[in-house]
Amino acid sequence: MSNQDDIGQRLLLVRKIYGLTQRELARRAGVTNGAISLIEQNRVSPSISSLKKILDGLPMSIAEFFTLDLITSDKVFFRDNELPDITMDTKITMKLLGLSSKGRTIQILHEYYEPGADTGEAMLRHNGEEGGIIVRGTIQLTVGDKIENLSVGDGYYFNSQLPHRFVNNGNEICEIVSANSPPSF
Repeated sequence: MSNQDDIGQRLLLVRKIYGLTQRELARRAGVTNGAISLIEQNRVSPSISSLKKILDGLPMSIAEFFTLDLITSDKVFFRDNELPDITMDTKITMKLLGLSSKGRTIQILHEYYEPGADTGEAMLRHNGEEGGIIVRGTIQLTVGDKIENLSVGDGYYFNSQLPHRFVNNGNEICEIVSANSPPSF
């Protein structure tokens, strides 16, 4: 099936993903409800300019429309017991979200640092960016020549090529929800 043949099916799926009725998409795009219906049934083939006008109602570019992977992985929701544990040492553990997801471009971790945990004097470095929010406890984070003590609700975001280190100097577990892109695990 060519892209031309599947414009209607694609439009139907994209519209449903965005949670819009045909009428709502038509209103947003400034076209008739009938035009959306005919395109989705593959009874008419829209011109590039008509398709662009419709996609502006989402908003979505024509390139995104034709390249968007509309088939989500079978697994969308994950329970705690399904997240693989990554143990860095006895005091640092992490749970990884979506390890088996196809084409994963982001890594989401639920991190736990026991009191006294330290990622090591040899600072971490890897490609990409990372960020996180502290949800319990405190952590001392060193990024390059900057050192900061972060507590619940505080966050960080930096270029991961900068040398960095996490140390829990507190008396309780530090829990962080973080993301890295691209994935390093």
